[in-house]
Amino acid sequence: MNNQNKPAVICTFGAPVLRAKTRPVTEFNQHLEAMAEDMLQRMYIANGIGLAAPQIGESLQLLVIDLQQDNTSETVTLDGRVLPINLIQPFYCANPSFEPVNDVQVVDNEGCLSLPDVRGNVKRYYEIVLKYQDLQGIPHFMQCRDLFARCVQHECDHLRGILFIDRLSKTERRENQALLNEIKSLGGSFAYTEEDGD
Repeated sequence: MNNQNKPAVICTFGAPVLRAKTRPVTEFNQHLEAMAEDMLQRMYIANGIGLAAPQIGESLQLLVIDLQQDNTSETVTLDGRVLPINLIQPFYCANPSFEPVNDVQVVDNEGCLSLPDVRGNVKRYYEIVLKYQDLQGIPHFMQCRDLFARCVQHECDHLRGILFIDRLSKTERRENQALLNEIKSLGGSFAYTEEDGD
């Protein structure tokens, strides 16, 4: 990576863009590709696994995901073809919508680059079918599960102005309130550096 000394600025809790509903991507061009690549690089510097456009100040239905795992046993079904998950990483996704495959939901611990150091337990669908467009505007259908499905749901929430803290129990929200107040005092953004990652 050639951005090692460049900080990755991420919008944080308190920034109005994180609470706004996003507009669909309508132009699939070099500008969109450059934005997606910028998102990916900021995500890597911040040591994240997913990032949505509002987190870089763009109210647009665009997200990127890279689980950064070498696990080739996990698969997704993309347009009817079963593929190892690592073949679709990094994942670029515009105008996403999803439906659960069934009613099975799992509670797991989540964090967010827009909420540094905040963690909490969130219930998400275990398996979903995702409808989206790639960076060329080509539509796709994907069936995915577990961590990847959770990450998609988390990032799709960002596109609707929802943060994972909105899904916490009242107890967990109260436990995190002091930290949330501290994050709000950052003024709406945080500059991650390579040293911040783990």
